[in-house]
Amino acid sequence: MFVGPSPPHTPLVNRRNINNHRPRNATVTSALPDIFLAAVSLLFLWSSPKPLVSLPPNRFSFPLNPRRRSITAMSRRSPPPPPPTQRFANPQSLSDWLESRLPSDSFAAWGVKPGTKNVHNLWLELSDGETSLADSTPPVRTVNVVTVRVIGKNGRILVEAHQELSDGSIRERFRPLSEKMKPEESPDEAVFRAIKEELGSIFNGDGDNIGQRIKILPGTYNRRVEERNSLSYPGLPARYALHSVNATVEGLPEQDFCTEEKEYEGGDSTKDSVETLAAGNAVTVKRHYWKWVSPDSIRS
Repeated sequence: MFVGPSPPHTPLVNRRNINNHRPRNATVTSALPDIFLAAVSLLFLWSSPKPLVSLPPNRFSFPLNPRRRSITAMSRRSPPPPPPTQRFANPQSLSDWLESRLPSDSFAAWGVKPGTKNVHNLWLELSDGETSLADSTPPVRTVNVVTVRVIGKNGRILVEAHQELSDGSIRERFRPLSEKMKPEESPDEAVFRAIKEELGSIFNGDGDNIGQRIKILPGTYNRRVEERNSLSYPGLPARYALHSVNATVEGLPEQDFCTEEKEYEGGDSTKDSVETLAAGNAVTVKRHYWKWVSPDSIRS
């Protein structure tokens, strides 16, 4: 029997050993994509904006810009427009609206109690845009007022001592020259108009050139808000935005004096007849009585 060369020895291979002898980096390499994707996902979640929680709208939001707030408080530009107000076709509709919103005894005193005004006055103020009324009980009257401290010799201040009204009554004042502002009117513009209307008659027809006599003193503008019951309209709460400046007016008498008030002027052609009728029934100022006083005698 011929015995040829034996076939080459092929070692037995243990399948378990095959797995044990795989390169370790093969497992790591296959896991890297999963780790990389997980890391990217975590990074994306961390850097993305946090989900907003659904909340009811903030009903009491306020501006957070302090610079803008300070400009609004001290600017001599036109005051902001008044809040939405009620509109009335005539004084009677205003009277009907007020009757259920004001104490009856207070409302009945309008134009009857000495020194007060009546519903025709208030309707004219609303019609001219000088006053706004909030729809509340009681309503709140909002007014922008310019106050002019006219400086005379030796630092004395001109005050309106009292007024003589069209119904014959006297209304005590003892305060610097004051005037309700018109819509979109700046404090400076209101100063010139107020001085012309209330002091112009002292210049014997030269009121048109009174602007050349007026000098507003720089750095004296101030604004504050006061809330109190109206003296002109008893029982009606009022919110006054007071814009005050110091000024000089050339040619005023150095002693106490009196000026005449001009007749009511206002309204457009569509309302002229109603406004003229209302003005005829309103309580108006006939004369202003002025005196010079020391600054420390004026109430704030």
